[in-house]
This record gives sequence, C-alpha cells and structure tokens, in this order.
Amino acid sequence: KLSGTINASSAKNSVLKLMVASLLSSSPCYIKNVPIIEDVRILTELLKYLGCDISFDRSKGLRIVPSVKRFEAPYELVNKMRASIVVLGPLVAKYGRARVSLPGGCRIGRRKIDLHLMGIAALGAEITIKEGFIVAKANRLKGTTINLHFPSVGATENLIMAAVLADGETVIENAAREPEISDFCEMLRKMGAEVEGDGTSTIRIRGVKELKGTEHTPIPDRIEVGTFILAGVMTYSKVKVRGAREDHLEMFLEKLSEAGGEFAIRNGTIEVNQRSGLKGVDIATLPYPGFPTDLQAPMMAALSLAEGVSVITENVFENRFLHADELVRMGAKIDIQGRHAILRGVKELTGVPVKAMDLRGGAALCLAGLAARGETIVERAEHIFRGYEAFIEKMKSLGAEISLIEEEDNEDYSIED
Repeated sequence: KLSGTINASSAKNSVLKLMVASLLSSSPCYIKNVPIIEDVRILTELLKYLGCDISFDRSKGLRIVPSVKRFEAPYELVNKMRASIVVLGPLVAKYGRARVSLPGGCRIGRRKIDLHLMGIAALGAEITIKEGFIVAKANRLKGTTINLHFPSVGATENLIMAAVLADGETVIENAAREPEISDFCEMLRKMGAEVEGDGTSTIRIRGVKELKGTEHTPIPDRIEVGTFILAGVMTYSKVKVRGAREDHLEMFLEKLSEAGGEFAIRNGTIEVNQRSGLKGVDIATLPYPGFPTDLQAPMMAALSLAEGVSVITENVFENRFLHADELVRMGAKIDIQGRHAILRGVKELTGVPVKAMDLRGGAALCLAGLAARGETIVERAEHIFRGYEAFIEKMKSLGAEISLIEEEDNEDYSIED
C-alpha cells in the first residue's frame, strides 16, 4: 500500500511548446517550475544547437535567450522527440526559413505531419521535402483561414506560432482545445501576441511585428496527476496529489468514478482513499475534452484488475496498445481487436519481466507492478523519464518498493549538460 502526498509537476506537453515559443521573442523568456525530464533535456539541446543561450536555476527557472544562428533541426535531435517539429512554425515566421528533419518519437502511431505542412503552406510558405528534411521558405507569412480535418495539438500550436508574426488575421478552425494550448497562448499574449479563442475550436490570431520576452509559470501536468491517482486506486491506498487542476481532468475523473474510484477533491488537491475494487467500464479516447489518450495505458492497467468486462477504444493513435501484451504477461486478460481492447478483469497480476514500449505504457507497467504479486522488472525504463519528473523518487515518497537498476545506463538528466 501507498501513503502520502506528492506535488504535481508542470505539464510536459505545455513546457516543451513554451520553450519553442521563446524563439519568437526579441528578448529573453523565463519559464518557471520546469520539470527535469528527458524531453526537456532533448529540446534544450535542440534550442542550443539553433543558437539559443539557455541557463537553468531551480528557483529562477529556465532562461532562454533566442539568439538563433542556425535554421536547421537535424535528424539526430528531432528523431528523439516528435515535438521538435514545432520549431518549423516560429523559424519560418521570424526568420523566413527552416530546415527540419522528419520527426521521430514514441512508436505509438503514424502521427502524420500533413496538417503542419498544409497549414504553414496556406500561410504562404514554400514547402518541399528533400533528403528527409522539411524545407520551408517565406518572405513574410500572410494570415488566412485554415481548417484542420483533425484537431491536432501539435499542428494547432505550430500554426499559432507561425501566425503570430504573419501579416493580417489567421483563423484556425477545428483547432485542438487542450488546456496546454490555452497555457501556451497565455504566454504568447504576455509576449505581445494577439490570440483569442483558445480553449474553443476556433482560434483567431492577428499578426504583430514583434514579440518580447516574458516570464511564465506552466499549468500542472494532468497526465502525471492521473497516473498517481491510479497508483493509489490500484493499491487500495490513501494518496494525495497536490496542485492538481481537476477541471483539466473532468472526463478521466468521471470515468474513474464510474469504475468505482474513491477520491475527493479539496482546494486543488485530489485525495484517493480506495477501499474496494473497481468494476468494468467502457472508455473511448478522444481529443480534449474527451478521455485523454495519454491516460489510456495507465487506465488499462487499472481496469485489468476490475470486476467484469471493460472495453477501451483508442481513437487517437492506432498503435497505442503496445503495453497490452506486456500486461497479459503479468496475467491480465486482454483481447485486442483493431482499435478496441476488451478486458476481462482478473483478481491479481503477477510480477514478471516486461518491457516499456513507450512513455505512458512504461508508466502503466510500473503501476501494474505496484499492484502485482511478487517482483516486476520493467525494461527500457528510459521511456518513463521522458515525461515524468522524479518518477522513482515520488513513488518512493509514497512508500513504493521501486528502484532503478543498471544506473550507469540511466543517468540523472541535467538541463545544463
């Protein structure tokens, strides 16, 4: 059983885009409470490669001086993290040119970049694909109306950054509505951008000539919050997650409550006090405000122990059931049929060696290991450190028996390195 309180870290999916937004500025930006995670380290490396001067202090935050000298994002950096594709918009908007490698990242689906390219081309950029690179050129982008056929978070953010320095007004229809986008837009407004409608499906941007530096504190990480809530639920524990934004987790909390999750919300703290088992529920992942795809894997781990049958439908990424086979190795009964996972709850899981195939799947396997009988070894744990700050330390603070082995291959991550 677990017991105790943890503090929510800042949202990974917000911080990364805030860092990239600093490229648009004419003076330094300061981002507070930056989580020490691998994805932040990789993006720091990329921004430094472009020429930015970056310094980090735990109390002062991340200071980014956008002194861009290169306009190319190389494969060896972009391949490590798909979010790197969003440097395309600000580089073209501010400097008129960019050469960005086709992206990599977690192997959870195709995650095509066609929406990014279509939108930036609609703003007036000349786009070509040469030798594995996206090459974009423009004298000055011009505002237009862009209709996204899917509310892609990355494409929405990339197009907003491209549009804030464009001539005229840009309207993005069917835009993504995630809280991280509103957080990102709030920082842009502090920098002098004219953006409105974030949090809705229609975002309007009126281009300005220049953006200035600012200071910004990101929102809490709703995926981390949900993961630790499930850790408490799965181990029948009393766990508190402080600094949470329950309004960012409404669908997740609704489904968890429907499944029998026992929790209370008090002044920004979500308190779990799980005394009985879960029951099966049906879940379908959808863009925000639907059930978040990033919590699908941890929720599958929890529902593998629920009484009855659950059906999970993955509507966002077609390959996001890679963790299911590993849960089956632990004793879960899961049948994958296309985009549907049919779970028949079991009474217990058994600890065995398993392999993390991606970030959220790795976290799900750790949760399963906490609830399983015996010892679980999760290989390729480096995936987890991409997105969870001090994951092992936070788990240990709750009383989990968890440790990192082969530490020489999993060094602590430093933004300064």
